[in-house]
Amino acid sequence: MSIDSAAIHAKLKEFFGFDTFKADQEDIVAHLVAGNDAFVLMPTGGGKSLCYQLPALLMPGTAIVISPLIALMKNQVDAIRGFVSGNDCIAHFLNSSLSKAQILEVREDLLAGRTKLLYVAPESLTKEDNVSILKEIKISFYAVDEAHCISEWGHDFRPEYRRIRSLVEEIGRAPIIALTATATPKVQHDILKNLGIAGARVFKSSFNRPNLFYEVRDKIDPEKDIIRYIKQNPGKSGIVYCLSRKKVEELAELLCINDIKARPYHAGLDAKTRAENQDAFLMEDIDVIVATIAFGMGIDKPDVRFVIHYDIPKSIESYYQETGRAGRDGQEGRCITYYSYKDIRKLEKFMQGKPVAEQEIGGQLLSEVVAYAESSSCRRRLLLNYFGEEYQVTNCGCCDNCINPKATFDGRKEMCMVIDLVRSLPEKFKIEHLAAILAGVSNARIQSYKHDKLKYFGAGKGHSEKFWCTVMHQGIILHLLDKEIESYGLISVTPQGEEFYRNPQRLELVEDRVFSGSGGDDEEDEETAAASAAMRSGGGGGDPVLLSMLKDLRKDMSRRLKLQPWIIFGDPSLEDMSIQYPIRFEELKNCQGVGEGKARKFGKEFLDLIAKYVEENEITRPDDFVVKSAPNRSGGKIYIIQSIDRRMSLEDIAEARGMEMDELMTEIEAIVSSGLKLNLNYFIEQNIDEDVVEEIYDYFKDEAESDSIADAIKALGADYDEMEIRLVRIKFLCEIAS
Repeated sequence: MSIDSAAIHAKLKEFFGFDTFKADQEDIVAHLVAGNDAFVLMPTGGGKSLCYQLPALLMPGTAIVISPLIALMKNQVDAIRGFVSGNDCIAHFLNSSLSKAQILEVREDLLAGRTKLLYVAPESLTKEDNVSILKEIKISFYAVDEAHCISEWGHDFRPEYRRIRSLVEEIGRAPIIALTATATPKVQHDILKNLGIAGARVFKSSFNRPNLFYEVRDKIDPEKDIIRYIKQNPGKSGIVYCLSRKKVEELAELLCINDIKARPYHAGLDAKTRAENQDAFLMEDIDVIVATIAFGMGIDKPDVRFVIHYDIPKSIESYYQETGRAGRDGQEGRCITYYSYKDIRKLEKFMQGKPVAEQEIGGQLLSEVVAYAESSSCRRRLLLNYFGEEYQVTNCGCCDNCINPKATFDGRKEMCMVIDLVRSLPEKFKIEHLAAILAGVSNARIQSYKHDKLKYFGAGKGHSEKFWCTVMHQGIILHLLDKEIESYGLISVTPQGEEFYRNPQRLELVEDRVFSGSGGDDEEDEETAAASAAMRSGGGGGDPVLLSMLKDLRKDMSRRLKLQPWIIFGDPSLEDMSIQYPIRFEELKNCQGVGEGKARKFGKEFLDLIAKYVEENEITRPDDFVVKSAPNRSGGKIYIIQSIDRRMSLEDIAEARGMEMDELMTEIEAIVSSGLKLNLNYFIEQNIDEDVVEEIYDYFKDEAESDSIADAIKALGADYDEMEIRLVRIKFLCEIAS
C-alpha cells in the first residue's frame, strides 16, 4: 500500500491535531504503511505510540498491538477513542479483565471490520478462542510494544513474548513493527532474531533526555528525605517506585499522614482500586503515585515532574524506562534514586537458587546498576553509553556527578594489593572477609583460617574495612574482579585483573563512599551518619552554635546521670536538632535516632534550650521538615509485640510471619527505637550464656561511644556473634537508653 506524504500529514492533523512529526515518526509510518517490517528504538516520551496508531488508522484491516500492560491498554484505547470522536468501536483491548459479554462485543466489532486497533496481552494471544477470531479478520500489521520483554537479557522478560512469531505464523503473516524504549545492542539482536525480522529497518532515536536531572542519594532516612523534597515542590506530579508491595503501602500511607496527596499502585490491589488510583493521578486529584517497579505502570502523563526510586532498580533498562516517565512534555524532570549496597546484597540473595543462566543474566544486569550508582562519571554519559550511544559532552550540567564532582585517587597500588591477596589464597572468600584481612581486623572467621598470620593481614590498616570494600566493589565494576552469586558472593580475579596486575595502569577510583551499607558493616559510623544528615539538609551541618550548645548540655547530663553521652542522644540526633529546631515533644521524637522513649526520658532540657535559643535569635523554624510518623498499629508489629509478651521464641515468630531472623531483628529494633520497651530476657536467657550477656551489656554501658553494632563487633572480638550483640543491645536500650 502506498500513501503520499501529504495524505499522511493530513491524517496526522485530522486524528492527532499535530502539524508536524517528531524525529523519525514520519519515516516509520511511511515504512510500515508500505508493508515493511520495522524495529523502533525510541526513548520514553519520544512518541512511539503514534508510530503504529496512525498507520492503523490509515491501512485497511485491524492492527494487532501486543502489550504487556493491562493498564496501558485501557489508557491507549481511551486515547484513540478520544481522537476519533463518536466511534468507540475503533479501538478495543482483549485481556483477562473483560467479561463474556464484553468479549462478545469486541468479537462483533472485529468481524464487522469496525475496529482498527486491537490491544492484546501476550497471554491472551495464546488462547485458542482468540486465535480463531483473529484468523477470520484482515490484519494490517502486528505491533509488538515493550519488545524488550522478548529478550532474556531484557529487564522485563516475559516467556509468552517468545511465542509471538509462531502465533503470527498461525494467525497469518503481516508486517511486524517492534517497539521499545530500552534495548542494548544485545537485546536488539535478540528481539530481531526471535521475531524473525532480521531484515527489518532499524529506526533508532537518541536516548538523551536533556530535560532530566539524574541524582543518586545515600539511602539514610529516605522517607524523611522524600517527604522534605515533595513538600519543597508543592503541587508537582511525581512517581515513587518501591520494590515491594508492602513498602508501597507503607510509604503511600506515610505520605498521606504528612499531608501529601498520594495513593498506592501495585498488582496486589483489586482492579477497581488500581483503576481508581490511576485515574486520580491522571486527573490530578492526587499529586503522587507510589508504585512497584515489578508491575510497571504504563501511565502516559506528560507533566510528571519527579520520579523517585526508593529502592535501586534491578537493571539500567528498568531505571531508564522508569525515570523516562518524568518530563515527557520536555519540561523539568527530576530523577532521584536512593542507593545502599545492602539493597544490592538483598537482590543478590533473591537470585540464589534460581537457574544458573538466570543468575548470570541477573548478576550482570545488577553489576551495571552498581557501576552506575557508585560511579563518579557523568550519569548521562553512562546511560547513553550503556545503550550504545556516544555522548561527547564532558559535563552535562544536569546530574549530581557533574554538578558536584566526587574526589578520586590513583588506586592502582590498592587494587594490586587486593588482587595479590585473592590470588594468594587457596580458597575464595567474600568481600567482607578480604576487607577485614587488609584492614587488620581479627575475628573468629579470620582466626579459624589463620588469616591473621598472612603477610597481607593489616597491610592496608591505614584504611577502614569500608574503604577496602569500596575498592573491591569498583574492581568488580571494572571487571578486574568477579563475584559469584551462586557461590554466595565469593571473589575471584578475572583474566583482565591478571593482566592489570602484571601491567598496572593509572586507575581512577572514587574515594571512600558515603553510601550506607557499601561496605561490610551494616551500621554506619556516627561521623558518616552526621555528614549524611548534613548533606541531606542541603549541604550545611545545621546551626553550629546551637549544635555546640546541645553537645555541652549532653556532656553535662552524661556526668549527672553517669551515662555515656551517646546513650542520651547520638551525634546524628543532635545534628538533626540543630537543623530542625524542635521545641515540642512531638517534633523531638521525630528527629533522627530519638524516638518516643528517649524524647520522654531525656528530652525536656534539650527542648527548653532550643526554645530559648529560637526565641532569643528570632529563628524561623522549618516546620515542613517535621515528619509525622504512621501510628504504630500495623498488624505485623502488633503480632511481634504480642508474641514477645507471650514469650514465643523469635524463630517461631519469624516463621509465622514468613520472615528471615535478620528481618525480624530489624523490626524489633525499629519497635524499640520508636520508644516501646520489649522484654526479651526469656529468649536471651535460653540462648546466650549469662557471662556473655554481662560482657556485652557492660560494653554498651561503660565503653561504647555509640550503639553501632559494627563498632561492638570490633571491640568485643571474635568470641561474640552479631545476633548475640544485637539481642543484648536491645535489652540494654530497653532498660537504660530508652
